[in-house]
Amino acid sequence: MATLGDIGVSALINILSAFAFLLAFALLRIQPINDRVYFPKWYVNGGRTSPRRGGNFMAKFVNLNFKTYLTFLNWMPQALKMSESELINHAGLDSAVFLRIYTMGLKIFVPITVVALIILIPVNVSNGTLFFLRKELVVSDIDKLSISNVRPESIRFFVHIGLEYLFTIWICYMLYKEYDNVATMRLHLLASQHRRAEQFTVVVRNVPQIPGHSISDSLDHFFKTNHPDHYLCHQAVYNANKFAKLVRKRDRLQNWLDYNQLKFERHPEKRPTKKTGFLGLWGERVDSVDFYKQQVKEFDKKMALERQKVLKDPKSILPVAFVSFKSRWGAAVCAQTQQSKNPTLWLTNWAPEPRDVYWRNLAIPFVSLTIRNLIISLSVFALVFFYMIPIAFVQSLANLEGLERVAPFLRPVIELGFIKSFLQGFLPGLALKIFLFILPTILMIMSKIEGHIALSTLERRASAKYYYFMLVNVFLGSIVTGTAFEQLDSFVHQSPTQIPRTIGVSIPMKATFFITYIMVDGWAGIASEILRLKPLVIFHLKNMFLVKTERDREKAMDPGSVDYPETLPSLQLYFLLGIVYAVVTPILLPFILVFFAFAYLVYRHQIINVYNPQYESGAAFWPHVHSRIIASLVISQLLLMGLLSTKKAANSTPLLVILPILTLSFHKYCKNRFEPAFRKYPLEEAMAKDITDQTAESDVNLEAFLADAYLHPIFRSFEEEELVEVRLDKVRIDKHQSYADNAQTSDLSSASPPHHVYHPTSPPHHSNQPTSPSQDVYHHGSSTQYAYNISSPPHYGYHYEVEL
Repeated sequence: MATLGDIGVSALINILSAFAFLLAFALLRIQPINDRVYFPKWYVNGGRTSPRRGGNFMAKFVNLNFKTYLTFLNWMPQALKMSESELINHAGLDSAVFLRIYTMGLKIFVPITVVALIILIPVNVSNGTLFFLRKELVVSDIDKLSISNVRPESIRFFVHIGLEYLFTIWICYMLYKEYDNVATMRLHLLASQHRRAEQFTVVVRNVPQIPGHSISDSLDHFFKTNHPDHYLCHQAVYNANKFAKLVRKRDRLQNWLDYNQLKFERHPEKRPTKKTGFLGLWGERVDSVDFYKQQVKEFDKKMALERQKVLKDPKSILPVAFVSFKSRWGAAVCAQTQQSKNPTLWLTNWAPEPRDVYWRNLAIPFVSLTIRNLIISLSVFALVFFYMIPIAFVQSLANLEGLERVAPFLRPVIELGFIKSFLQGFLPGLALKIFLFILPTILMIMSKIEGHIALSTLERRASAKYYYFMLVNVFLGSIVTGTAFEQLDSFVHQSPTQIPRTIGVSIPMKATFFITYIMVDGWAGIASEILRLKPLVIFHLKNMFLVKTERDREKAMDPGSVDYPETLPSLQLYFLLGIVYAVVTPILLPFILVFFAFAYLVYRHQIINVYNPQYESGAAFWPHVHSRIIASLVISQLLLMGLLSTKKAANSTPLLVILPILTLSFHKYCKNRFEPAFRKYPLEEAMAKDITDQTAESDVNLEAFLADAYLHPIFRSFEEEELVEVRLDKVRIDKHQSYADNAQTSDLSSASPPHHVYHPTSPPHHSNQPTSPSQDVYHHGSSTQYAYNISSPPHYGYHYEVEL
């Protein structure tokens, strides 16, 4: 069992590790060569184009301004300068609400920590029951600060019960305020957003195949019949797997063409050449530019033929479509009602925003979804319990005294001072972290198999699976498995009536393991997050060996986004540990506070400067966060009841019975009060927004605005490629001399992604244009300022302050 000295060694190792990571980050971030690694968000948004300013050759790679080295820690105050409304405009509501979880953790645990340390530590220390237990039971100095040290049948247990009630009331109060604030922020965001495709669009799945009619004909007939005044148009979804392969191959060829053209423009005295054989090792030597132009032209012909084949083949149209309406009100009615007497057909739901669509799962039929969910549920259950084996081994390392009894030949090595402190204070948490490294990838694959059609939903489902795993294996598994290992000798040599007491005493003993885990994962782990060592190495390797064009450089930059499937469950585990051990072993709470404060600072910096969100869900994950914190409260109350039952506290234990009931009642109230804001769009709000738009912008051509918002990415990429080629040709003609002049001082900046232009050869977009439009129909007119640009992050113009 780890002692205070072992915990001190672990704390020192993790503090030094965190400091080393922060120091390395502070120095690396100010080097021009690393600018795209540590500030990619600003490149994506157009705030930066190149870090290279005037100066000699070395200044392009190394920061020679020595004054900046004296202020290398200024990133910390800079990360706190941006207000919440500015943060929402910059990164979206999801990112802002994600940070609010950390501030809520501080608001909850700061007063709890103060009260628990002032009141509970003296109550626990002054009783001293652990000195009277049998010597075979393994205890540590930290256990003497916990509830285990209170004598059985002691009146002091009323203090623990009273504080459990007090902490529960405080946590519920903070949860209520935060749920109210986040729900209000979400509704305000929806009301303040400019016109967006997903506000008018519903995704329809399981469209029935009617003999003699195509899917598009069935969709038109159904919605013209059942939504005659509001139906506008629909976008079919195609099975274009072969076409997608051609698109990927053409992209690679286009990349090589761009590279050779830029190479020739920088060195016009020598045209680039290549061999046509395998990997360019043999074969006829040809002009590279002409070769790749010919290859691209041939692929364009193949893609045009394949696209026409896909569009003309009725079998390639999948039984799913994006149906758009003339008003938000019409879309809300369709999305939130049952369309058919057969509840398995014409399944409607709000369409995700175009960036959020996971196209591969759109065509999965209803029956297949049910089967998939069952299979994945069984698989997750098996995965959780399969992982108990390595978890059990890791937990055995947390008590080397128990390991010495099983393997006494290791005693000479284990008893060495530093090795013993390292194994008990650092290795268990590190080993567990390694075991958990590959798990999020496995769980995301499982979520994709389940058939969800939005990336945000996939991440929330993967997050839920990961949370259940953490709850069973990391928390409950650590307590149960660790107890069995370290108390084995005591169980064998004591009467059965004493076993419940031993288990009850040993539950708070696992606080030492969780303290080391918090320091490894929550201190050093968070510091390594800001260093971005893996993206740094990968970027420079790609830059040296793979980057040929500016497009390659942008792909190599890859800012990523907040890893919700892994980050949210880990964050909720810290809430669980803090809530459970607040009354049992309050000495753990300061370690939790350091984590919340440090992680808030790091993730705020990353969200401002690094992460580029894949989508915006409007904080749709918040109900799950709230529910799991409530679950943590109930678990803490049940564990305290079980612990007190082993302490013969018959008079005080019944007082806790009512607390889980009250907590669950509070959760039900919050669910009914706030969750509809995250699940439905009020018709009142939809109509108000429609009326406002009609008054302010009555001439908007809504059909043109929605024409290709949900066009399959492979079709979009092919057409945008044509536009990029036209723009690049124009740039080369107009700015050839500029390239030659600046070749030594700057890299070629790629053209901004153009707004998508709707071509007649695009997949057909079916529309409904009644001769006598109803009052809420938008009058047609050309207005390019509303063109939906799928490649650019949304800008919300959000101004709102909530109560802190």
